[in-house]
Amino acid sequence: MASHQVTKLLQDWSAGDESAPDELIPLVYDELRRLAHRYMRREKPGRTLQTSALVHEAYVRLVDQNNIQWESRAHFFGIAARLMRQILVDQARRRNAKRRGGLIRVSLDEATGVGDGQSASVMALDDALKSLEEIDSRKSRIVELRFFGGMSIEETAAALQVSPGTVMREWTFIRAWLRNEMGAD
Repeated sequence: MASHQVTKLLQDWSAGDESAPDELIPLVYDELRRLAHRYMRREKPGRTLQTSALVHEAYVRLVDQNNIQWESRAHFFGIAARLMRQILVDQARRRNAKRRGGLIRVSLDEATGVGDGQSASVMALDDALKSLEEIDSRKSRIVELRFFGGMSIEETAAALQVSPGTVMREWTFIRAWLRNEMGAD
């Protein structure tokens, strides 16, 4: 994918070019599918939402965003990752509300695995990330970009305009903090 072409279309979109989102989708669709696949890989078998549906729902939400000043390709995929996470959390909350009330505490490893507590795991991770965002929004963005977006240390550093060393230090802290926040032993 031509990163500069994606960035140019994002800038055009920010400037009000209504054709830019339509031109953008063929350039980013495969990467959005890979991102969605990473999310769906963590979902329980038999789920009702498929990878393509997650991509389409996220893209519809991206297009509906108002007044976003797209900074870069990484910014776009970071927001796409956040939207995909929110779609899956919303679905998990609906599933959980139908089955039972309340949340359970789970480990970070359980939250990324597959099992009967998948809905609760997704919600527990989302709640922990919301708490982290209140404390330090950059650390929350690092999780979105690294864990959900599949970005490398270097890509995350570039997206956040910090050094790779900063991302590595914060990533180490974040993983420990999430384990503690989610009640892992």
